[in-house]
Amino acid sequence: MKIENAVVLVTGANRGIGLSFARELLARGARKVYAAARTPATITMAGVQALQLDVNKPEDVAAAAALAHDVTLVINNAGIAQPGGFLAADSEEVTRRLFETNVYGVLRVSKAFAPILKAHGGGALLNVLSVASWVNGGELAAYSASKAAAWSLTNALRYELAEQKTHVMGLHMAYVDTDLTRGLKAPKSSPDEIVRRALDGLEAGADEVLADDLTQHVKSGLSADRPSYLPPIA
Repeated sequence: MKIENAVVLVTGANRGIGLSFARELLARGARKVYAAARTPATITMAGVQALQLDVNKPEDVAAAAALAHDVTLVINNAGIAQPGGFLAADSEEVTRRLFETNVYGVLRVSKAFAPILKAHGGGALLNVLSVASWVNGGELAAYSASKAAAWSLTNALRYELAEQKTHVMGLHMAYVDTDLTRGLKAPKSSPDEIVRRALDGLEAGADEVLADDLTQHVKSGLSADRPSYLPPIA
């Protein structure tokens, strides 16, 4: 779909990748950008319409859908992470919390806005995923598991929304220089570059965008004799 004249909802738009999405959407001529956040006062960017939306609250999702009834593109960007492995004492609590936002939050928003997209000819749904959808080394165990589930959810939505002509795209990337990765010492991509590649892919009709070299390498290695999701042989 074309970004020019689109009406877009971006969840988690007050910082990081979400803020970069809002900025680039306006630059590409989007007619309206609903910038959603749990606390709309944190949305300070000019030219967007701030919208209260905690994806963990069904009442917020319903209210957002009632207000933003003209949306033609939904970007499910809101997400959280926490380091730690599955053998940590608090792993069950952490996993539930991350799944609530990273999986059920995406599901809630997608269900609420699917009829709205249909009413406007289908539109598009863009889910922000991760290279962690395919690789889980245990450092971010619950986050990786939640992104794997979100990838599966995205694939299912692609089938379910095909009849109403909604384009569903998954965006995968490795570490991006945002608050989410502030404490991690690793090479990081610019959020602006990730967003540009994502929107280029969306406008080109891509089903999936692998937004950096590491993600492309990992994806290509999934079918190797020793797949990229397995640890290296010592």
